[in-house]
Amino acid sequence: MIQDVLKEEELKDRLKALKKGQAIMELENQEQLVHSMLAHIGSIDSELRDTYIYGSFYEWILEKNLLDHRCLTELWDYSLNHLLVKGIGEKESDWVFTRSFTSLLVALILARDLQDNFLPKASIEDCQTKLLNYVSSEKDVRGYVTGKGWAHSVAHVSDAIDELVKNPKSLKTAYADMLHALWSIYLQPNYVFIHDEDERLLVPIVAMLEQGLEQNEVIHIVQQMPLTLASMKEQLSEEQYSIVLFNSKTLLKSFLIQTFQQPQYVVLHQCIATCLNENY
Repeated sequence: MIQDVLKEEELKDRLKALKKGQAIMELENQEQLVHSMLAHIGSIDSELRDTYIYGSFYEWILEKNLLDHRCLTELWDYSLNHLLVKGIGEKESDWVFTRSFTSLLVALILARDLQDNFLPKASIEDCQTKLLNYVSSEKDVRGYVTGKGWAHSVAHVSDAIDELVKNPKSLKTAYADMLHALWSIYLQPNYVFIHDEDERLLVPIVAMLEQGLEQNEVIHIVQQMPLTLASMKEQLSEEQYSIVLFNSKTLLKSFLIQTFQQPQYVVLHQCIATCLNENY
């Protein structure tokens, strides 16, 4: 899909002019701009990546409806089949910005589909499979990267899964697998989550509960935490185990707050409280 790509500085200048109203979007250059935005979606220039590429995609897809369904479908296919797996499995490479901001683009297209219903059910199910595989394969969970800005792969894919869960064409039978994949992120032993990833991660989990995920699936995961932690303690170094302990405690505390005074989650809330009181 990507061709006739502008260099980063020229792309930034063009998008900046559009945002300031100093230029008008013309059909003949829209395609080139979109191709260039895709090519540089993971730029390490945080202003270009966050403000101008993602910001413009948000505006064009959700606020102004400037991109038609054909263009959005092309973006969707290229994102899921190419960009979302760029450098997957690497722990600290710049490809994380491409994967992470691609998941945000997928979230925008899912939000537009909720309005227009232009993606077939098979495409939504394929997205569900690919996002699940992505969550299970992503090894780079850094939040803020000095000099390069937000990577935030955990927060961004959580946003995409939240939009997916809202879509009536998504498969409810896959919710349990998605729950386990998301929860497992917080059991990785190499990175301390300090940028509100817990709150973002819980959004799609709560959405799945609202859309039909059995509460017992979540209760079971929480009840298994003591055994999970005990097993990990045997396998990890003291430092790694302390990271898992901190992250999982943070996640459970946020979940406790989310379920507080929510009558439909009274059993789950008590289960989380018991786990925290007995194991942390």
